[in-house]
Amino acid sequence: MGKKKKKSFQSWKDKKKRDNAPVKAKKHLGQHFLKDESIAKQIAETLSFEGYDKLIEIGPGTGVLTKYLLLNDIELVAMDLDSESIVYLNHSFTLENPEVLQNVGSFKVIEADFLKFDLSKLFGQEQFAVTGNFPYNISTQIVFKMLEWKARIPEFTGMFQKEVAARICEKEGNKTYGILSVLVQAFYDAEYLFTVHPEVFDPPPKVQSGVLRLKRKDNFELGCDEKLFFKVVKAAFNQRRKTIRNSLKTFGLSDILKEDAIFDRRPEQLGVADFIALTQKIANDTL
Repeated sequence: MGKKKKKSFQSWKDKKKRDNAPVKAKKHLGQHFLKDESIAKQIAETLSFEGYDKLIEIGPGTGVLTKYLLLNDIELVAMDLDSESIVYLNHSFTLENPEVLQNVGSFKVIEADFLKFDLSKLFGQEQFAVTGNFPYNISTQIVFKMLEWKARIPEFTGMFQKEVAARICEKEGNKTYGILSVLVQAFYDAEYLFTVHPEVFDPPPKVQSGVLRLKRKDNFELGCDEKLFFKVVKAAFNQRRKTIRNSLKTFGLSDILKEDAIFDRRPEQLGVADFIALTQKIANDTL
């Protein structure tokens, strides 16, 4: 039998701190609470508030990021599935941070699942941004929902698993470039801002995190059928090692169209403009 490793004094202190925390991180919700104030401030400062003053924060947890967001004169809706977090934010948080609520437009806490919530119930028809320290297990789903609401969301910032954030911002010609990269960059300018290390979270995740900013393009109309564009991009990357000619076999395209040079290329070689052009060609194809 090998000797058991002794726990360090620091890990004992961290456990003690967690036991006394106002909100305990729950594994099934994918929670890793940010505890570094300077990182929280940096994330809050990723928002420009240009053309909007309404904001949704997803997964506020213990309110570390929330209090820096509230330094702005905005309407903030903090949305979380964790009932313990909701109680804390509605009561103790407001008592502990009275100064940040003095000049804020409004602050509302909602117990809800962002992925299932009807966003039309918030802010009338006005524009709003989205931010947060996103649970890793649903972060890509959050991005896909953001894309569904792109007409109302001019800016989106937040923290992801580093690999996911990098993939969203990646350009063509790289192995990590994929479906998310193309679909997001078709409508938004994507910028990877900075990396966040595990030790600033409680409990620390096993991976690094990355913060990004998405700013909607001034003209975010594709100039092609949007549903077909999504279908083409997904089909192409589902067989990413094959040429476009082979990965789009099920589209039943004409032999004449398939002679186009674009069909000799692989999906990671095509930029957003190439996928738009490809979608237009498919839409105009006559069998």
